[in-house]
Amino acid sequence: MATVHGTKEKKMIDEAAEVKAKTTKPAAKKKTNKTVEEKTKTSTKPVKKKASTKTAKKTASKKSSSKENGKQNFKQYEGKILVVVESPAKAKTLEKILGNGYKVLASVGHVRDLPKGRIAIDIDNDFEPDYIQVRGKAELIRGLKGASQVSSRTLLASDPDREGEAIAWHLASLLDIDPKSECRIRMQEITEHGVTDAVKDPDSIDIDKVDAQQARRVLDRLVGYQLSPLLWNKVKRGLSAGRVQSVALRIICEREDEIDKFIPEEYWLIDVESSSTDGKRKYRLRADKYQGKPLSVHNEKEAAGVENEINKSELKVEEFRTKESPKSALPPFKTSTLQQEASRRCGFAPGRTMRIAQSLYEGIDIPGKGPVGLITYMRTDSLRISPEAVASSKQFILDNYGKKYLPKSTNIYASKARSQDAHEAIRATDPFITPESVKGCLTPEQYRLYELIWSRFIASQMAPAIIARTTLTCVSGDYLLKQSGAVVVFDGWGKVFPLGVKDADMKPAVEGETLLIDKIIKDQRFTQPPSRYTEAGLVKALEEKGIGRPSTYAAIINTLTVRNYVDRGEEDKKLIPTKLGRLVNTFLVKYFSSLINVDFTAMMEDELDQIEAGELRWRKVVGEFWNGFKPVLDDVSAHAESMKPEPEMVGEPCPECGKDLVVKSGRFGEFIACSGYPECKYTRNIVRTTGIKCPKCGEGELVRRRAAKGKVKGRMFYGCTRYPECDFISWKKPGTADQEAAVTDPAEIENADTEM
Repeated sequence: MATVHGTKEKKMIDEAAEVKAKTTKPAAKKKTNKTVEEKTKTSTKPVKKKASTKTAKKTASKKSSSKENGKQNFKQYEGKILVVVESPAKAKTLEKILGNGYKVLASVGHVRDLPKGRIAIDIDNDFEPDYIQVRGKAELIRGLKGASQVSSRTLLASDPDREGEAIAWHLASLLDIDPKSECRIRMQEITEHGVTDAVKDPDSIDIDKVDAQQARRVLDRLVGYQLSPLLWNKVKRGLSAGRVQSVALRIICEREDEIDKFIPEEYWLIDVESSSTDGKRKYRLRADKYQGKPLSVHNEKEAAGVENEINKSELKVEEFRTKESPKSALPPFKTSTLQQEASRRCGFAPGRTMRIAQSLYEGIDIPGKGPVGLITYMRTDSLRISPEAVASSKQFILDNYGKKYLPKSTNIYASKARSQDAHEAIRATDPFITPESVKGCLTPEQYRLYELIWSRFIASQMAPAIIARTTLTCVSGDYLLKQSGAVVVFDGWGKVFPLGVKDADMKPAVEGETLLIDKIIKDQRFTQPPSRYTEAGLVKALEEKGIGRPSTYAAIINTLTVRNYVDRGEEDKKLIPTKLGRLVNTFLVKYFSSLINVDFTAMMEDELDQIEAGELRWRKVVGEFWNGFKPVLDDVSAHAESMKPEPEMVGEPCPECGKDLVVKSGRFGEFIACSGYPECKYTRNIVRTTGIKCPKCGEGELVRRRAAKGKVKGRMFYGCTRYPECDFISWKKPGTADQEAAVTDPAEIENADTEM
């Protein structure tokens, strides 16, 4: 949830008013480039007023101010249609798209929420939430109220998901707007077309969607504010637990348990390098079967036996077969697959991917076009594409690649049964705005992500690729050997997106011919334990298991990292549970296994979906959960054993008092401290040295640290030991092939400062 200090918000509103007051009449545009105001002047639906004996709640229809000074302070809004969005960036884009009859203000996220200092859920009063105005937003809210009172109409245009619907509902309450009135607009894309359609067709607030958000918020508050104090008491102060984050932690810890218990087993691969009798053709065959059954070689002795038997027999070609088959286009992105592919191809963490995608959705200023949202809404689990977008993409493909790259029939992709399908897939809003054409308007990271989204969208509407797959099968005594190859015959959608096919051409062999055995290669291998999850891999696992929703994946991973329950591997960036994380998981699984498990959490997600569909009432769902959770909580509080960790000894005395030094955990990770605390307050950092000289100053050494605040909080980085004299920062280890550029933004440098 985004918040800003009141003084900043007031300044933002005042500056917006000043800019608007100074704005001169815009230059005349072509007849076709009409504003939304002009297009919707006759099509906007009239809103009926709601009759009431007492003072009625204001609808989206014309309102009048009750205070004369309100008219004076907010005169610029008189007679205008006020549009309220979440983000200042989104507001800026809409200001330029909409005509003079509109004014746009930003709520900067939530304006009402549950307070942080207490549970704020009246359990005895049917779980009634006690919402308060978000601290620091008094001036901003006063500005929104004043502007709304004098405007002719107020439209709430927060994001088109559960969280956005809840923000609209809270805004309606604060601005005295009837939520049943036509006050809500939802924009799947922030383009002139998308905004026009939204303004033409306002709707009421979706209370079922709001209830689903409230249910999630109340459930998370009940679990977090009840389990966290219990962890403080039974394990360690400062810990936290969550309904979904704790299940994600369990998944990571269980994978680590599998790795710990894994016992490698030896096996051998037998490859035969062979050639035709004239020496013009070369092959590399692998021993695949023995007497018709899969071959399994367990040790060097068995491998030597296979080698001897193959050498004693002739190597004859049994079959050489080539088969052409289509490789269908991949579907467009949804949230989870975008996060996975951005991690794999760009090295972006899920949180970073969503931040960049948000900026592309909210709008980029393009010369000659003005502000344009380049992609559709990025929090979705749908694969659906609108008919207009399909037609536009087909026209682009026809114009740029030719008719043969169009499929015979439109490619349609089915979403999973669990999908809400409320939004489209993530796609480019205009296929003709190619990544190269707007490269100069984008930051490097925006360009990389837009290129990924644009190319996947275009590829999803292209013809299949044709792959020729070749298989050579040979026999030697009782052994069957194989070699496979693949060649791209027609690239199809691979014209714009990687096919993932490695060309391996193989010259034809003649059935029945004898091949010469040039060399037999015996390769000893050992089975490998299951791989740790990458951030993208965890997102995939959460989605497959039905845990969380598109809007929560990045937040779940970020929370685990910030809480120091999970660390990212220094080289491979895989998620490793810390000692603290494993201890917390052990306690929760031991005493709350019925709650902290995949099946229960997935069932709760399904029930939230049913609330959104109007099939369940949110208070009933929360009540049933609480009735099962509270008795277990009380029993554990009264009878559970303490699991407080033993201090980890450093093995050296404190230089100030002589007592033993121990490893402790704080907000920003582990550090070394005196066991005599609080009498002795000696501490020092645990410095993860790299042995690499700082590339900026050449004097200090690079050390690995954890970012303490800002958008990058919890992320590991490399910095110079001479900080703050030298402010070099790199997110990846210098000298590695995929090292990112050093960070030069002062705000990023400040955020990366650490207090470990």
